[in-house]
Amino acid sequence: MNKISIAFLFLISSIFTFAQVKDTTGVFKKRVLESTEIDFISSYYNQDGIHAAVSGGLGSEKLSDYASNIVVAMPLNDDDVLTFDVGLSAYTSASSSNVNPFMNSTKSYSTSSGASGQTTTTTVNSSPPVGTPWQASSGASKGGALYSVNANYAHSSDNRNFIWNADMSLSTEFNYSSFGIGGGITRLFNNKNTEIAFKSNLYIDSWKAIYPTELKEYGLFGNDFQLYSYFRGVEIMDQNGLATAAYLPKSFKPWTSTGRNSYSASASFSQVLTKRTQFSIFLDVLQQQGMLSTPYQRVYFADRPNYYIGKAQYISNYQSPTNTGVFQLADDIERMPNTRLKLPIGLRWNYYISESIALRTYYRYYWDDWGVTAQTASIELPYKLSDRFTIYPMYRYYTQTAAKYFAPFEKHLSTEQYYTSDYDLSAFDAKQYGFGINYTDLFANSKFFGLGIKNVDFRFNHYKRSDGLNANIGTVAIHFTTD
Repeated sequence: MNKISIAFLFLISSIFTFAQVKDTTGVFKKRVLESTEIDFISSYYNQDGIHAAVSGGLGSEKLSDYASNIVVAMPLNDDDVLTFDVGLSAYTSASSSNVNPFMNSTKSYSTSSGASGQTTTTTVNSSPPVGTPWQASSGASKGGALYSVNANYAHSSDNRNFIWNADMSLSTEFNYSSFGIGGGITRLFNNKNTEIAFKSNLYIDSWKAIYPTELKEYGLFGNDFQLYSYFRGVEIMDQNGLATAAYLPKSFKPWTSTGRNSYSASASFSQVLTKRTQFSIFLDVLQQQGMLSTPYQRVYFADRPNYYIGKAQYISNYQSPTNTGVFQLADDIERMPNTRLKLPIGLRWNYYISESIALRTYYRYYWDDWGVTAQTASIELPYKLSDRFTIYPMYRYYTQTAAKYFAPFEKHLSTEQYYTSDYDLSAFDAKQYGFGINYTDLFANSKFFGLGIKNVDFRFNHYKRSDGLNANIGTVAIHFTTD
């Protein structure tokens, strides 16, 4: 499910600010925002790959996500604007399905045995379970929804050269919630040709720790989990397909604290150099503390025996998509340090070649103390077909080094302190290319249910990673005005 972060970044990149502030002199003071404006943004994202983190860096990464946002900006008076951003993202995911990959008939029973010594109602199998890391999304846990809301209040000085803002956000999905507060200031100089901005945010997040089924049951019942748990009466096999009772994932311990706090600060400088040239530079500092591991992502150790549930004939080709009937039981979950420092620095440079064509470029360098360094470079070439229509091809290249805690499927050792097989933390290159079409009507002559349509923007991008992940996303953004 962490791949949803890719879809979210694509969606955010399509949200544009259409309102422009013009300074005026004399008695009359122009309002920062003349009337209420509404943005509707909708996107569809799908991906597939072969390195699912939920099954230890091996298996289907198939995911589809539909996301939509409604952004409403309301002028409170000449100087103040209140903005609400409400979002919904609904997804189906192979990773969600494979938290519990075992497809079978089940029944419930009560027992007073087990590690807790308390009466427990447990779901058990009435027929042998079958699973595979290569199955696409299916079952009750195949998907979910993410809800978010953000409120922002911004105040501009009389001369429009100083702006301060404060914001608050809340988002939640079935196993994760986040609350954020923040604020910033912006100062304009030199007839608004120079801009300096500072911003800071605090996010307080909480996990509902969801573990892979086999580890959750071991955590509840200890060494007797095969007698009293979901796996009661289920045959566990060794590498040779022979029944065994030796599977005991003793490295696994449930998390005692599942909170996460993130602190960020950013600074940016923008300058209009000439009538044709603009550039900006930015620096961010992000510190995270708490549970930075994903609790449902499995890890398999090279120095531990392998154990399986399912059909023995599929063990020999477990790592092939032709495996449709057996699933390997985890040795542990992902374990990562409880702190992480991130430092990105970036540069934008825009050049207006002519009245019809412009060049937009972007570069970012990223470093963190987990050992990841990354570089991003992108280019857009907007070309005006007419006063209202613009097309723009785009290309983006990304490369990163691996985190020092990453290793592929079954390459970690049980003696390590930290480990992950999440390929988002591996070394890879990625290319993204696509195009956009933009329609602009400054006077909003076109109407939709009484709202004027100022701008319509469509984007399509294809994303390809060197580790086998491929994705497509299409985004539509419509900007309305109440005038």
